Order: sequence, then C-alpha cells, then structure tokens
Amino acid sequence: MSGLMRAFIRRKPMDKSETETKLKRCLGVVDLTALGIGSTLGVGIYVIIGTVAAQNAGPSVVLAFAIAAVSSIFAGLCYAEFGALVPRAGSAYIYSYISVGELMAFVIGWNLILEYVIGTASVARSYSGYLDSGLLDNRIENFFKQYLSLPESKWFSSYPDLFAFALTMLLTVMLVIGVQESARFTTIFTGVNILVILYCIIVGSFKIDFHNWNISPNEVPANQNAGKGGFFPFGIKGMISGAAICFYSFVGFDAIATTGEEVLNPQRDLPIGIVLSLIIVTIAYCGVSAVQTLMWPFWDQNQKAPLPYVFEQVGFPFAKNVITVGALAGLSTSLLGAMFPLPRILFAMAEDGLLFKFLGNISPRFKTPVAATIISGLFSAIMATFFNVTQLAEMMSIGTLLAYSLVAISILILRYKKEDQTEFGAVDAIQSAEYTESRTDIYEGSLFSRVLNLSNKTSPDSFSSRISLILIGLTCFFTIVFNVLMFFYEEELYSLKVPLYALILLIVTLVIIIGLYICLQRQPKITPTASFKVPFVPLLPLLSVFSNTYLMVHLEEFTWIRFFVWMVIGFAIYFSYGIVKSVGYLTTEERNRLSLDSPAEEILPEED
Repeated sequence: MSGLMRAFIRRKPMDKSETETKLKRCLGVVDLTALGIGSTLGVGIYVIIGTVAAQNAGPSVVLAFAIAAVSSIFAGLCYAEFGALVPRAGSAYIYSYISVGELMAFVIGWNLILEYVIGTASVARSYSGYLDSGLLDNRIENFFKQYLSLPESKWFSSYPDLFAFALTMLLTVMLVIGVQESARFTTIFTGVNILVILYCIIVGSFKIDFHNWNISPNEVPANQNAGKGGFFPFGIKGMISGAAICFYSFVGFDAIATTGEEVLNPQRDLPIGIVLSLIIVTIAYCGVSAVQTLMWPFWDQNQKAPLPYVFEQVGFPFAKNVITVGALAGLSTSLLGAMFPLPRILFAMAEDGLLFKFLGNISPRFKTPVAATIISGLFSAIMATFFNVTQLAEMMSIGTLLAYSLVAISILILRYKKEDQTEFGAVDAIQSAEYTESRTDIYEGSLFSRVLNLSNKTSPDSFSSRISLILIGLTCFFTIVFNVLMFFYEEELYSLKVPLYALILLIVTLVIIIGLYICLQRQPKITPTASFKVPFVPLLPLLSVFSNTYLMVHLEEFTWIRFFVWMVIGFAIYFSYGIVKSVGYLTTEERNRLSLDSPAEEILPEED
C-alpha cells in the first residue's frame, strides 16, 4: 500500500536548464495573444450575451461579465507564473504533476481532455448554426432533417450535422500540418473578429437608449419574463447566476499555457500573452454587452443569433451580414483555440507514460503529434455531429474549474515548500517527494510559535512546509464548506432573512478561514525566480480557489454524474496502464537508462 501511495504522489522533476524540445519553437507574443483572444472571443460575444441578458441578468450582464473576468484573471495570473516557470506542453497537467503529484496530474489532464473535446464540438456546432441562420436561411438544417433525420431523443440532436464534422476535420488537418501555419490563421481571423466587434460598439453607439436599462415590467409583453424590471430585473442573485454562465466565455486563455515548448521565449512571452489576452477579451465583452443591452430591450434578446438580430431591429439591417462575418471569424478561432491544446495534452501525458505511447509520437516532417491530433479531432467531430450546442454546453464546466483551482493550489504549494538543491545545482522548490533532511533545529519553539512564525523565519524548512501544506488543505476545505453553505442559503442571504443557525455557521466558517489565512500568511515562503510572479500570495490564489469552487457548487447534478462516469473510465486506464508505464517522475538521465519496455516491477515503487 505504501508503494501505491508513493506512486500517487511522485512528482515530475523540473530542470530549469532543460530547453530542448521535440516540438518546433515558432510562437511569439502576438501569436500567443491572438491564440488567447481567438480561443475565448467567440460564442460569448455572439450568443452568450443575449442569452444571459434575457434569462438571467438583464442589463446587469455587463457586471456579470466583469465578475467572471475577475475570477478568470485570478486563474490567468496563476497560469502566467507557471507558464514562465514551467515552459512545457501540457498546461495544468504539467503544473500539477510538478507540484502536487502524479494522481492529481492525471485527474486534471483527463478532465482537460474531455473539456477541450466538448469545447471543440460545441463551437463547431455553433459555427454551423450561425452560418446556417445568418447566411443560408437554415438550408443546412432543413436538408439534413429531410434526408438524414435522427429519432427524437433528449440525448442526441434531431439531425447529424455533417458540416460541423467536415469543419472540425479540416482544422484537424491544419493542426497536423504545423502550428505556425495554424497560428497564422488564428492571427488573421482574430484581427477580423476584433474589427467587427469594434464596428458593433461604434455603430451601435448611435442607437443606444438608456431607458433600456430601466425598463418597467408594465412595458414587457405578458408572455415574456422580465423580472421586476430595472438594471437588476432578476435581482443580485440573477446577476451572479449570469456571471457563472459568463465565466465559461473566458475559458480558452489556458490554451496559451499548453504551447510552452513551441514558444520562442516562454519565460517572457507566456505571461504577457495570457494577461494581455484576458484584458482585451474583458474590454470586448463588457463593451458589446453594454451597447447591446442599451440598443434593444433585454427580454427580446434570447435569439439564435442575438447580436445581428438587435442591429436588424434598430434599423441597421446592413450590419447583419457584417456581424455574421465577424461571428464566423470569431467562432473559427474559438474552434481552433479549443482544438489546439488537446493533442498537446495527449502528447504530454503519453510522453510521461500515463496514456498510450503512440499518442506521443511526433511527425519527423511536421514536428507535430499527428496521432494525438487526428484522434482528438475525430472524437470532437463525432460529438459535433450528433449533439447540439445545448447538450454539449451542459458538460463543459467542472473539469475546467477543477483545473483552475488546482493550478492556484499548486502556486501555494510551491511558494511555501522548502527549497531543495537539485542534481543540476539549481534551486528548485519542488524536486523532492519526501522530506529527507536532518530534523536538527526543525522543531524550534512550541507548535503555537511555529504556526504563527513568531521567530519571523524568512526561509521555509521541512517543518514549516508541512505546516503550510496542512494550512492550505484546511483553508481550501473550509472554503468549500463556506461555498456550500452560501449555495443553500443564497436566497435568504440576498433577502437578508438568514436563519440564525445558518448565520452562525457562516460566521464561524468565515472566522476559521480568516484564522487559517493569517497563519498561512505568517509562514515563510520562497521568492520564485520566474520572470512573472503572482502578486499577493496567498490571498490571490485563495481567491481563485474561492471563486472557482463557488461556481462548481452551482453546477447541475447531471454535470457531476458525467464527471463521475468520465473519471471511472480514466481511473481504469490509469490503474491498468498509466501507473505501470509511468516515467514522468524520472529525470532525463534515468529515462535514458530505463527502457520503456521494462517489466512493471522495474517501474512501480517497491512495497515496504
């Protein structure tokens, strides 16, 4: 059992001096920023704004996007530090493998695979729908319904969308050919998308009416649900609920972090690309949502293509085609942004032995993971063919939020872990899986004095690292408890009618969290040598965990069931293959000495 536990927590060694990669380095700041913007600035602008405004937040959708942006920026800053510190392909999978352990890394990587597959499929289906309704007068849908209709079912769409299939496979071929070519495609289409968004904001500004932010319920048709009117027609709760939906419009910036081995100067370019793309996307979302809700009543924006619909209603029908072109450009880059990181995560996991070896093969000609790209593209194309956007959207959230939370926790672990000297002579905070140093002078003073660091130590030792790890775990646990309590008593909190016992529970939990935070803040921590460092540690990573888990507890029951089923499949692969074939925790020298065909007994840790 102890050998199995050591397998769970074994970590990938990180050699900062290692710069060799099998992938081609060709991406700069412009490419990365365009990839980040293109990955996020699509469905959110052209679909989500109208849907959230009509069903959840009303005009306060502007604030909903701002709240979602804050949560995303928290995660983005954590990603930026890791991207600078660990310039490797694999995103949150690599980060958690280096700092947390192999089992947690597999959980993160396995969920990111599903999230990117679903993201690709949903954007492909949205692209097909927008093209069909915007330019082709629903001819695609009518044709397939007439000749290839499917039996009516809540599990599948009413017809197989072969256009979405063909589109996904076309972009799969682009990714196989090479990242530089596909990055050039992303940059061009992102530029078109941004120009059209600016066009919407500027032209739409001539038709704004501030009365649309203060609509009375009496002005709304009887068959429409417009809440109580005003800026918050569905209350503060509706606005926060809308923010939870808007959050998923920001998912995609982490595609930048998966390109670490293909970036010319990863320590500098990765953090700049992540932060810059998030800032631009936030400005675009808030600007378009403000103009769109000022142009036309929010209750009439729940349309298949809400943005061109609004312009048509205010007397700008000529803008419909312009916006449709921008939508298709934005959805094109979103599709590529969703597909781009998927084969690279498969490549990273296969190279570490956690997934099947052939997925890590690199084409000598194109310098890309061909097998991983084709298989992931085919899987996404099949899902885009047989599932509609709503069905796909219901399955997109939990893995991404879990990955963001784990990245934030990994930042905390790295900052408070004792520095160890690596075999390369570099200072590395995460090389050793166990504390092996002499215990002399570790237990100086009482436990109380060590927990509060009354001696004002400035450098972590083994004991302070253990204390910090416990404090991080307890803080995250009570944060989840607090969010669960908030979820069950949300309506009472917003109406200021919280039962006394619930109020006491909330206050006690909050006091415990504050106390744990103070103790963690007092612990000695290292100063990372990366070119970008998350500010205000431990506050900012803990805020990221809080915001992500708050959204997670609001996910539907079906999402949790899907998560459970997917993880059962993943654990079956890990325990039957990955735990035996894993070589990710070995150093480069050890990998060179070890044949991948070694028996399981030579790879698994020995039992005590």
